[in-house]
Amino acid sequence: MARQSISFTQPNDDWLKAQIESKEYSSKSELVNDLIRQARKQQRQIDWIRSKLERAENSGFTNDSKEQILAQSKTQLDG
Repeated sequence: MARQSISFTQPNDDWLKAQIESKEYSSKSELVNDLIRQARKQQRQIDWIRSKLERAENSGFTNDSKEQILAQSKTQLDG
């Protein structure tokens, strides 16, 4: 596993410590890795939605607006 040294602003460090003190996470590393996983998942979802929107716009087979397509995609993602 790669080791890194990073610095946090005081409010962010206080928040990290509070999460660990509440036993939500056992270490800052675990918490930061979880936040990165969540951000990566969110980015995949954004990319998927963007791809769907671009395909729909380029296909010419829909009269739905971007907003309608986005709403449908969110519904499908939420399952």
